[in-house]
Amino acid sequence: MSTPEKAPLTQRLRYGMRTYRAGISVFVLAVGVLLTILAAGAYTPLQNVPPFPSIDNVTHPPGGTDYNLLFVIVGPIVVVVGMYMVGSYFLARRRFEHLMLTKSKAEFLRNIPEIEDLLWDLTPRDEQRYEDKRAELRVRR
Repeated sequence: MSTPEKAPLTQRLRYGMRTYRAGISVFVLAVGVLLTILAAGAYTPLQNVPPFPSIDNVTHPPGGTDYNLLFVIVGPIVVVVGMYMVGSYFLARRRFEHLMLTKSKAEFLRNIPEIEDLLWDLTPRDEQRYEDKRAELRVRR
């Protein structure tokens, strides 16, 4: 008996990233916000508020490297990337849901190019829903 071969790591990683795209985008946004808050806590009057002095001792030890400067640069960049990821996913999700509600075959046929473009930003489960809708409306490839 032969065991089925597993897909290559890169293919499994891509599939996982597409499957959990919403969670990943929210996580990236949250990390960016956290880095930005740490930067603000290091270089604003917030540096005297209780959690920030202990955090600052770790991120900028006496005589050590000041990682807070890195947070100032990287934090806002990651926030912008995270906002783009979250926005593009949820806008694509909303538009896809709207386009999938159609009961008319003619309207569905007109919307196929847009639906297929939206599928790039959505999950494999949505691709399956699209294929099921095509089968339901008897649309050939």
